Amino acid sequence: MQFLDKTKIRIVSGRGGNGMVAWRREKYVDKGGPAGGDGGKGGDVFLIADENMSTLMDFKYKSVFKAESGENGGIKNCHGKWAKDLYIKVPVGTVVRDVKTGNVIADLIDHEQKVLVAKGGRGGRGNARFATAQKRAPQFCEPGEPPIERELILELKLIADVGLLGMPNAGKSTFISRISSAKPKIADYPFTTLIPNLGVVHKPSGDGFVVADIPGLIEGASEGVGLGHDFLRHVERCRFLVHVIDTTAENPFDNYEKINAELKKHSEKLANLYQIVALNKIDAIDDERKQELYLTFKKKAEDVFLISAVTGENIDSIKYFMGKKVDEIEKPVSDIVVEEDLGATDNDDSAYEISKVAKDTYIIVGGKIGRLAQVTDERNPEQVIRLQNILTGMGVFDKLKSMGVKDGDTIIVGHLEFAYYADEFYG
Repeated sequence: MQFLDKTKIRIVSGRGGNGMVAWRREKYVDKGGPAGGDGGKGGDVFLIADENMSTLMDFKYKSVFKAESGENGGIKNCHGKWAKDLYIKVPVGTVVRDVKTGNVIADLIDHEQKVLVAKGGRGGRGNARFATAQKRAPQFCEPGEPPIERELILELKLIADVGLLGMPNAGKSTFISRISSAKPKIADYPFTTLIPNLGVVHKPSGDGFVVADIPGLIEGASEGVGLGHDFLRHVERCRFLVHVIDTTAENPFDNYEKINAELKKHSEKLANLYQIVALNKIDAIDDERKQELYLTFKKKAEDVFLISAVTGENIDSIKYFMGKKVDEIEKPVSDIVVEEDLGATDNDDSAYEISKVAKDTYIIVGGKIGRLAQVTDERNPEQVIRLQNILTGMGVFDKLKSMGVKDGDTIIVGHLEFAYYADEFYG
């Protein structure tokens, strides 16, 4: 299985449906009246954590997600259908960051935990909503609200209780295959493990804990040497670490110090995590060397085990000890700061631009203005006047005046085209 732990996606919520201008004209309905229905709400977009996913690989093949739009309102006060919400599954442990602001907007650490990342547009009101005692026959409706479109960065930090680390070829993959049912690739060359592996270790009590095996680190990983140390994010949530040491190496203790130095460069928090030292491959050294290494490491580490992942020597002892420590050490508190996510609900599109495309012609473009023009019938004077009043309130005509617009100049808004006269717009 391929592994992907960081990706970028684009999401678009659903557009709200437009309201309707309609009238009741049944033969036996006295005086009829406005009967335009409201538009339906657009679909919201949610991210939801799923414990059955372990990688962001799915997003390599699909990175754009769009929710459905709400239906437009209908006649006879029929409201448009609300669109279904869109749920995007991500692995447990996914951190969500907004590309535009750089803020972390969610840290999904629990199964089925969800977060709203884009709210669907509200449906526009039909003309029946605008009827009053003074205005019994409104000739206008509202457009639906626009969708929210944004880009998000998804970064996976695996949820594990214990993290395995060490130099390449230290025997971490063999070790995790011994204590769990994980089946990582095992070979006698460095960097056999290229992706993190997870294994579930069962305790005598019946429950279990999760161990994460990450690719081997070498000196200079913080500068990108080898595979770098990007994969260290996957042990940031662990209760503690098991540092696997190759006892057949030329200088095992020096390797131990180098790895811990790389941990410190990555983060102080990770460097201060409790470690169990597993001196591996003791089947390949003599008893005198075992004793020498054990005493050397005991000067630095509190808990040291002599093991052989290949033969299984002392594997049960360290496995039992790891289970005890999982019960004793609490899960670290996340230091990820989740910011208030205003972008999930901010669908204000009141900004507009005016371009002078000819000596006497101006084009006005903008999300809100375009939507207003969309529900305006140029053959209906009341609808045109309402649009003009809204444009006045938005300061559009003041801006046109500052640009030198003159009486008789052509103003184009969406599909509408009308002549400008100061007396008409300024009274």
